[in-house]
Amino acid sequence: MRREIPILITSVAGLVFAVSYFIPHFPFGESESIFGDWVTIVQAFAIWLGALNLIKVSWEKISRKKADWPFALLIVISLVATLLIGFIDGYRGLNAEPQYSFRDPGTSFDWLFRHVYTALTSTMFSMLAFFVGSASYRAFRARNLQATLLLIAGFFVMGGRVPLLDQMIAPIWDYPFFSHLADWIMTFPNTAGQRAIMIGIALGVMSSSLRIILGIERSHVGGGTR
Repeated sequence: MRREIPILITSVAGLVFAVSYFIPHFPFGESESIFGDWVTIVQAFAIWLGALNLIKVSWEKISRKKADWPFALLIVISLVATLLIGFIDGYRGLNAEPQYSFRDPGTSFDWLFRHVYTALTSTMFSMLAFFVGSASYRAFRARNLQATLLLIAGFFVMGGRVPLLDQMIAPIWDYPFFSHLADWIMTFPNTAGQRAIMIGIALGVMSSSLRIILGIERSHVGGGTR
């Protein structure tokens, strides 16, 4: 029963969401709303469970002085400090006149988000540019036909995004050739490839969902495939 009940709940919830998409009328529409509320409740508990698990794993690393334990200590301090600042701002906002949210502009939590979190996010994305450049260098090596086509397409797209090439040919041909070619590649071949990938992903999601609803796939309850 420890596995049968979660499998039954998963199957019923999956069927309700699937049927309500095609029949958005009573009682399926109302059932979807009820199940959606339960999903929100479960997500709220999952967030706290994830935070407690993060603290547990980080504290074990700190107490045993494992590799990179100072980073684990920084994670715990940042998590606790963010929670405290949010709770304090929320408490002050509820007792203020007029009331305000801890996420409103001007609060300490908003300052923390804009001046710490946003700055860290920008730093991470700027570092990713170097990894993207390294991966592009390895992927654009013309080892076969596919890699050669990728190299040619990447050259024209990057050339169209940088006005240098168009300016170089401007004295000879006053036409933004690289810009228009890059737009054509992004509009037609790139869109066609993206749609093919999305169709494949949709078929994979549908197949996995049917396996879970029918109880064939049981990895989410600690079991294998039936």
